[in-house]
Amino acid sequence: MESRADFLHDPSHRLRFVYTPKHSSWMNQIEKWFGIINRKLLKRKSYLSVEELEASIQSVIEQYNFTAHPFKWTYAGIPLSI
Repeated sequence: MESRADFLHDPSHRLRFVYTPKHSSWMNQIEKWFGIINRKLLKRKSYLSVEELEASIQSVIEQYNFTAHPFKWTYAGIPLSI
C-alpha cells in the first residue's frame, strides 16, 4: 500500500486519480446545469454544425446568466442507509 500511495502521489506522472464522493456539492450542481442544457437545447433541436450548437449554447448561457439564481442545496451531510 505504501509503494502504491507513493506512486499515485508522484507529481511527475501524467495522470492523476482523484476520488470524489458522489454527494459532493459541485458534482450535483454541474449535473443540474447539464440537465438544464439538455432540456433547453439537446432534446428539442438538431444542429447542422458544431458552430451552430456552440452559438446556441452560448445564447442559453447568456440568457440564463441574466435571470440566474443560486441552486438550492439541501444535503444535510447525513449518510444514506440502505
